[in-house]
Amino acid sequence: MNYSEAATTFTCAGETLVGILARPETAGSTGIVIIVGGPQYRAGSHRQFVLLARALAAAGYPALRFDYRGMGDSEGEQRDFQGVSADINSALTQLQHVCPSVENVVLWGLCDAASAALLYCHAHQPNRVTGLCLVNPWVRSTASLARTRVKHYYVKRLGQKEFWLKLLSGKVATGALSHLWRNIQQARSSPVNASAGAPVSGLLFQTRMAKAWDGFAGGILLLLSEDDYTAKEFLEYAKTDDAWSRAFDHQRLVRLELPGADHTFSHEGARRLAEGRTLNWLDSNAKN
Repeated sequence: MNYSEAATTFTCAGETLVGILARPETAGSTGIVIIVGGPQYRAGSHRQFVLLARALAAAGYPALRFDYRGMGDSEGEQRDFQGVSADINSALTQLQHVCPSVENVVLWGLCDAASAALLYCHAHQPNRVTGLCLVNPWVRSTASLARTRVKHYYVKRLGQKEFWLKLLSGKVATGALSHLWRNIQQARSSPVNASAGAPVSGLLFQTRMAKAWDGFAGGILLLLSEDDYTAKEFLEYAKTDDAWSRAFDHQRLVRLELPGADHTFSHEGARRLAEGRTLNWLDSNAKN
């Protein structure tokens, strides 16, 4: 389907935000707001959000990608993923304003943008958001990072003959062994939030994400890159944190792994795979 692209501006808390709307000739009732993780602007790594928005529009889905306040061409002070719910809300309103046929909005987010989507839903409980596409969600804590390193890096290294040869020959520094021991100790600790600011209403951001996930009535697409430590850390966190204990029992969850993909789909095959699985899910789920 043919589509057009145009810049669009809108306000959030009195400040001007800038976005790009990819708009199909004939728009249906479902549109997508692409939330950009930080710190980066609306194009994304190796233009991944540009290409995603165009693929969505070519398939008939209007797609808006935009800059948070303080990022890219938008006004205001820079903020992290925990402080952008108002920005996301303004983007949803703008998408429906410029595309009046859009009744249902899907939020698509990678890394801490996936986290921001869930935090937005926790704060606003928006009926107009009928789908979430969450890619390699960010749930970083000291303990979860340590567990991921131990399980997916150190265990693998300890099983390699090369590692032991280097150790016996003195080529592995004692600092590396100290680092391993420190990670083992941290992996056994409780999942304390790491460098993410004070909890809101007494809840860690990971807990608020879990509550939003658990209470979300729409469809959820979870995409996990095979070669990505953020994705592996998400799975480790979800396995060990009580708030996430029911996450994978969500009635409308579709969980898909992206074989050979890294965090941002840096090669074309992985990018096209992510786009294709997003579109397949949209066609079969988002309009229900």
